[in-house]
Amino acid sequence: MLEKKRENEPAQEIRTDLALEMRERFAKDNVEVEGVVLEEEFRENKKIRVSTVIIKNEHGAEVMKKPEGTYITVEAAKLLSGGEADQRIAGMEIGRQLKRLCKKKKIQKLLVAGLGNREVTPDSLGPLVIDHLLVTRHLLKEYGEGFLKRQFGHELEQEVELSAVAPGVMAQTGMEALEILKGIVHQTKPDLVLVIDALAARSVERLNTTVQLTDTGICPGAGIGNNRQAINKESLGCPVIAVGVPTVVDAVTIVMDSMEVLLKKQNYTKHEIGMFLSGVETLRTVDTMFVTPKSIDEAIRSIGGAISEAVNFCFFGI
Repeated sequence: MLEKKRENEPAQEIRTDLALEMRERFAKDNVEVEGVVLEEEFRENKKIRVSTVIIKNEHGAEVMKKPEGTYITVEAAKLLSGGEADQRIAGMEIGRQLKRLCKKKKIQKLLVAGLGNREVTPDSLGPLVIDHLLVTRHLLKEYGEGFLKRQFGHELEQEVELSAVAPGVMAQTGMEALEILKGIVHQTKPDLVLVIDALAARSVERLNTTVQLTDTGICPGAGIGNNRQAINKESLGCPVIAVGVPTVVDAVTIVMDSMEVLLKKQNYTKHEIGMFLSGVETLRTVDTMFVTPKSIDEAIRSIGGAISEAVNFCFFGI
């Protein structure tokens, strides 16, 4: 027997890390969510779509199943899959949105954490971004204030102590990423922790073409049902901003979407399709499988470069 659906909850449960996809599911069912605001705008001749989901209260957080806060989604399919020039344009826009989240914070010390496993391509985004950042903490410690401006001249907007770490995954270290970051935060006392991680999406079209930025932190592995301890202001004791890119999609999603298209062609009603999909027992065989595009190697390099550009632009203006 199916459980009674809660108020404002969509009929089909979806597995995604993107707040925008959660909000879109309610819009598809013609449901307005109290306490949730959606804003959209287009940039670069409509090559970039920027969507902002603001969860304003506890009701919105409960319905969306995400913490209160701001979630900015940058969709740039043509740019993130393009050449270096397009990659830089996308990186600049991501950097501008990152500045939006940082505008009320005074940041002199920044810790960037690249979560994920270097040995698994769809999960290697965080470490890859770390490899291309302008790490400055050791330089300012060694040569003092003003060193970076002497090196970069007028190109450098500000001097930020940026340190970076790729803490690996529990299977490699035996420790939660949060445990490692707590020790680093205790020693370095950053004003902000910026976390980079790979995400899971509901839509195949959003794989490797979408970047989500949020001021609520992150729960590593949540999108694939492998929850680790949350990395946020409450757990670290300092503000946390998370930047993520969906690199995998649930196999069940692909199966259900394909079946839904087929049933629609057979003229089944929306209710009949929903009842049929909710009772398909065979989906259990793929419930733990996740799919990534065959071009993931190239896509990860391109997106990693764009996010590195975004961080360098946001905090140094270069």
